[in-house]
Amino acid sequence: MKKLMLFTTGGTVASLEGENGLVPELHADDLLSYIPELNVRCRIDTKELMNIDSTNMQPEFWIDMANAIYENYDQYDGFIITHGTDTMAYTSAALSYMLQDASKPIVVTGSQIPISYSKTDAKRNISDAIRFACEDIGGVYIVFDGKVIQGTRAIKLRTKSYDAFESINYPYVASMHDDHIDYNKSIHNQKKKHIQLDTSLCTDVAVVKLHPGIKPEFFDCLKDLYKGVVVESYGSGNVPFQVRNILAKLIELIEHGVSVVITTQCLEEGEDMGIYEVGRKIDHNRVVRSKNMNTEAIVPKLMWVLGKTTDPKKVKEMMETSIAADITLYF
Repeated sequence: MKKLMLFTTGGTVASLEGENGLVPELHADDLLSYIPELNVRCRIDTKELMNIDSTNMQPEFWIDMANAIYENYDQYDGFIITHGTDTMAYTSAALSYMLQDASKPIVVTGSQIPISYSKTDAKRNISDAIRFACEDIGGVYIVFDGKVIQGTRAIKLRTKSYDAFESINYPYVASMHDDHIDYNKSIHNQKKKHIQLDTSLCTDVAVVKLHPGIKPEFFDCLKDLYKGVVVESYGSGNVPFQVRNILAKLIELIEHGVSVVITTQCLEEGEDMGIYEVGRKIDHNRVVRSKNMNTEAIVPKLMWVLGKTTDPKKVKEMMETSIAADITLYF
C-alpha cells in the first residue's frame, strides 16, 4: 500500500462562506473527511502548511512547501498539495525548479468550487491527485479536471469553469478516468535520480505587459527596484522603437545590470524575434529569450536563477536552458 503525504495551503477547495465572501477555513483532515473512501487505496498523512487564499501566495511560501516535501521525501511514496487556483501555476513551476530530479510524484491540485458545496469539483480533483500520486513517475504536476499537466506548463485560462487550466505549448502528460490513467505516449518518464533541493530565490522580478501608449520613462522606475524584468511583448517578440522608443529603454535596463527577458503576450507558440524588424532590432545576445516558456514559469525561474547569480551572461544561459520541460523546440 502506498504511503502519501497531503499538504494543505488553503484556497477555494478549503473555503467556507464568511462575512466578506469565501475564506479558507477547512483543515487537512477536514478535506479528507469529505472523501473517506480514499484511505482504502492508500495511507494518507496530512499536514497544514498554511491556510490562505492563493491570491496571497508569496515566494517565501514556495520555499516552505519545497522544504516540507524535501524533509519528508524519504518517508513517503508521493505528495499532494492542495492550493488555490489563482497562483497554482506559479507554485507548480516554482516547485519544479526548487525540487529537481524528483523520482516521486509531487501533485498540486485544488478546485473552482469549495469541497463543502454540493456541486463541487474538489472531490474529483483531490481523488485524481491522490491516484496520480501513487504512480511510478517523478516530477511536479498539476492534476485538475481529469488532466495531468507538467508543472512548468500550466496556465489558468478560466475563472469559473471546472476546466480552469490548460497545458501551454506542451501535451497533457495524462488523462484521468474512473478506472485508469491514459498517458500521452510522447511523454517519457525521466530516469530515477536523487532529488535536489535549491530554494535560493531573488524576488526582485517585475512583469511588464506592453501596450500602445506605454511611456518609455516608466522603465526608468525599474532600474533600482528590480534585478530582472520580464517584458510581455507583442506577437512573436516585438518591441516598439518609433514615437515611444521602448527598445532603447530596455537596452538602458540591461546596461544598468538588469536582466531583461522577452516573452510574448500570445499564449501559444512562443516568441521568435527573428521574423520582423521590430524583433530583429532587439539585441538577441543581451536579452534573455523565453522561447516557448509561459510567464507563470518564467517568473519563478528568473527568481530562482537570480538567487544564484546576477551575472547577465550566466542568467541568460541558465534561463535559456530547459528545466523540467519548460522549453521545447518542437511540440
